[in-house]
Formats: sequence, C-alpha cells, structure tokens
Amino acid sequence: QIVAIKGLGGYQLACDATQPEAVARLRDLKRRERKPFALMAADLAAVRAWCEVDEAEAALLQSPAAPIVLLARRRGLAQAALADAVAPGLNTLGFMLPSTGPHHLMLRRMKRPVVLTSANLSDEPQAIDLETLKQRFPVGLDFVLDHDRRIARRVDDSVMRVIDAVPRVLRRARGFAPEPIRMPPGFEAAPSVLAYGGELKNTFCLLRDGQAVLSQHIGDLQDAAAHADYRRALRDLQDFFAFTPQLRACDAHPEYLSSKLAHDEAARTGRSATEVLHHHAHIAACLVDNGWPLAAGPVVGVALDGLGCGEHGELWGGEFAITDYRSFARRGTFKPVALLGAEQAMREPWRNTYAHLMAELKWPAFTMNYHALALHDFLAAQPRAVLDGMLARQVNSPLASSCGRLFDAVAAALGICREHAAYEGQGAVELEALVDHNVLRFEDDGLGYPFGIPRLKGSHLPYIEPLAMWSALLGDLLLKTPVPTMAARFHKGLARVIATMVDKVASAHDEDRPLRVVALSGGVFQNKVLLESVSAQLRAAGYTVLTHRRVPCNDGGLSVGQAAVVAARQMVPLDHQAPASILQEDAARRSARTRLQT
Repeated sequence: QIVAIKGLGGYQLACDATQPEAVARLRDLKRRERKPFALMAADLAAVRAWCEVDEAEAALLQSPAAPIVLLARRRGLAQAALADAVAPGLNTLGFMLPSTGPHHLMLRRMKRPVVLTSANLSDEPQAIDLETLKQRFPVGLDFVLDHDRRIARRVDDSVMRVIDAVPRVLRRARGFAPEPIRMPPGFEAAPSVLAYGGELKNTFCLLRDGQAVLSQHIGDLQDAAAHADYRRALRDLQDFFAFTPQLRACDAHPEYLSSKLAHDEAARTGRSATEVLHHHAHIAACLVDNGWPLAAGPVVGVALDGLGCGEHGELWGGEFAITDYRSFARRGTFKPVALLGAEQAMREPWRNTYAHLMAELKWPAFTMNYHALALHDFLAAQPRAVLDGMLARQVNSPLASSCGRLFDAVAAALGICREHAAYEGQGAVELEALVDHNVLRFEDDGLGYPFGIPRLKGSHLPYIEPLAMWSALLGDLLLKTPVPTMAARFHKGLARVIATMVDKVASAHDEDRPLRVVALSGGVFQNKVLLESVSAQLRAAGYTVLTHRRVPCNDGGLSVGQAAVVAARQMVPLDHQAPASILQEDAARRSARTRLQT
C-alpha cells in the first residue's frame, strides 16, 4: 500500500521498499520512470543491514539535519532484497533517518526500509496542504497520515555524499537552508546582492554583511509550478530577512527564466541586473566554499557540466580558465561537438554518440571498421539522412564543448541509457555505477583510454580531443571487453587528461611561477570516481585542490558564485586589477552578449 505522510516541508509518499509491486505503483503514480527513490530506516543499524556505512557517513545520517546520504549498497545479503525499481542501474542507495516525531513513531515497529519520496508529479514542487495533495493524487493513495500543523515553507530533503573522505552537499535544503554561509575575507563591506541562480536545480542567494544566505533547493524552473514556487520563495526569504538588494546578479544565458526575472525586477527599480558567465559562477562558488580571500589572486578553474552559455553566446560545458572573483579567462576546453536536435540530444543520448562518431570518424570509416557492432546496427537504423543534413547545414545542431554530453555519448555507446534518458545525467550516473574498481586501482594506467590535447583552429585554444579514446573504446567493444572494465578505463583516461590540461594551463599562465591552486566545480564532479581520481593526480603533481563541501558543485551553487562575482566587481572594479588580456576578453564578452540579446 502507498501512504501519504505530512513531513516537515511537504507531504511525502511512502511504501515498503521490499515490495516490488508497491514500488512500481508508486513510480506510476508519480510519473517517475527511473530516477532513484530515497529510503528511510528506523536507525543506523537498520541502514547498515543494506549499505556500507563508514564513520563520516554515520555522522551525517545522525546529524541534526538528517539528510539523505548516498551510500554504497551491500551485496549478497541473505534477506529479502529491495525492489529493483528503488534505484535501477545504481550501486548506491540514498538513506535517511527519521527527522520528525511522526517518522520516529511510524518506524518504531518497521523493520524494513520504506521508500520516502516527495508528494509531487515528476519535477513539480511537493504538496504542502491536504487540498493540493488530493488534487494531485485523486486516486492511488491508500492512506494519509496527517496533522494540523501548517507547513509554512516548502522544503525538500537535503542530499549529501562522502567523496574523497569529505562530506559534500549535493542538494542543500532541509536542515541547512537558510543557514548563512560566511563569505571569505575581503567581502565584509560587500554591497547587498540578490543572485537569481540558474535554470536547473535552482537556488537563489542573498548576500549582505559578509554573509551569503543560500535558499533551499527550488528545482527546475522550466516547470510552471516550480517557477511559481521560485517567485514565492524569493519574496518570502527577502521579507523574512528584511532584505533590500543594492545589486542583482543572474546567469548570462538570455533565455533562462531566472535571468529574465532578474532583468524585469531590476528594470522596475530603474537599474539593471549584472550577468555572470555560468562557468565563472561555478568556480567563484567553489572559491567561496573554501574561504578563498578576495585579494588572494587567481587559480586554475575547471568547470565541467552539461551546458552553460559562453562569452560569445556559444554553449560551453568543459572549461579550463585562469580565474578569480572578478575575471574569467578561458584557457582550455573540450572539443566542441554538435548537439543533434539541440535539447533533444539531452533526452536521447545516442544522438551524442552519433555526433561524436561523425565528428571523429565519419560514417564510411565507422562502417568499414565497426560494422560488426550492435552499436553500428542501432545507429544505421536511425534517420541518418536527416541527421547528416542537420550537421552539414548546422541546423538545430549547435556546437557544445560539453563534458556532460561526452559522458552521455560514451554511456550510450556502451549500451547504457542509449535510447532515452529518464532523468538528467542518467547516463553518467549509471556509467559511474558500473565502474570495475579493481580495474580502476590495479590495471596498468596505460590501458586507460587516451585523449589528445591539440589546438582549435583560429583561437589556438588547447582542447581535449577524444578521437583516440573512441578508437580504443570501439576496439574494446569488438573484443567484447566487459562494460565495467570499459567504464573504468574511460574514467581513468578522462581523469588523466583533465590533470594534464590543468598543468598545461597553469604553466602557460606564467612559466616561471605557474599557478599551484586548482578549483574543481560543475555537476560532472558529483561523480565520485572522477573527482577522487582527478584530485589525487593533481595533489600528486603538487597542486592544492579546492572542491565543494557546503555549496553544491552543480547548478544549485551558481547563485553563490553569481553574488560573489558581482560584489567583488563592485568593490574593486575589474579595470583596477586585471591584466590587459583579461580586460580585452571581458570587453569582447560584453559586446558579444549585447549582440546575442539584440
């Protein structure tokens, strides 16, 4: 049976996690095809029956915030298995302990874990009153556990993961928001800034008196209900803190709903909102998270994610830069590859595979060498004439230097999440879950898939070229190499080339005194295997590595970075500090953005 439960920040839906039929009905009820469900168990011992839990993870589970903690799943247990539909394709489970009185009472005699998920449809905000719950779920709920305490503010469960022995917030909400984050030295006299965040995993930020108040996780603003909730939360938090912004900050993408709202609200006050490059905001958020002082100078910033707007309106997603709070000078990137069908490429990962293979090999060479592969048969059955025409005429196929789409392309080539992505990042998440850790640790590093670093025509910017990687991967497919081995080799090779590119960028900045601090940000670094591998290689090479802890590395941390960049530029204008090359790039960026908006 499925029970609705009134939680702290909204209603939740629960069922017995060991009952496949109940879990399947819950998926149908929520229209949630494959995205993993969170679980709740009565106590730490009950969690340990299902997952490996170390001391740091145990401390997180038992902390006052009581977040969802992503844990390694135990295998081979002589007890009833969890339903496969709880977390399909994954080797981790998200567990939390009871956080309210009703949860404790409910689980007092419940020996098995329960699925506990927000009472919403797909990515909508969860219901916070009984009337809304009835409207969304007129059928399908067997019972409702209700009480008469009104929910004042909608808030989701927070999500954390221990990576490289450090607890890291992936979604900042219940138990953390709106606790202020102290800004680094130098921001004590910063003006008050309202930063509106991004389009996906949205949060917003209030910066004042040397502190940043990061809102709870709002969600994806493309959903109309989430966008309405975003506007309500903006008003609510500003009223709660009696906050009046002097400046407004937003993403540089002109079509983000958060950016449009920022410009509209700024215009009503007779001012304008300041745009911040997506990947600059990522790195600035990482610097804030690590207490990097305003006057401490630049670092090598590595921002890897799905997509973000670049300085001339391009689509970026794999960027290496010399950056501080005020400036962002791009010094390396991933190979720009077409997004076939634009947004459709995010929903159908095979499109990324096809675009990569056509950029590297072309169809005749792919057919000649790899016609025996099931991947070849699958791609041959697609409307290739239409796809090739889109590529040739550059119609609905913008170039993107996206590390996230490279993960999609590789996952689809290996038969993981090939035809349809049920949620954002599914291919990358399931690819990480398949990694053979014995191969990762003990196999000769030379078997990691190789990448090159040539230079782009025209700009001469060094870029990560995956041609050799594709040749090795397709060769392994022909040899019927186990997919977990191939997943490990891909991660190993990618980590190595990222560290190599960092070294190249750091040395080119100043051969006599190369930069020795690296900041890693962007949603791709939620990948435990990749973050630990890259960090270890950089530390071994003598770099200090800055990574996220309290602020999400994904788009949930963008607003903190936006606020820091705008405040820093207001206190010490870019022209007073930056080298001439950075000033020229910033002027070109402003000019290009004006043309894009026009």
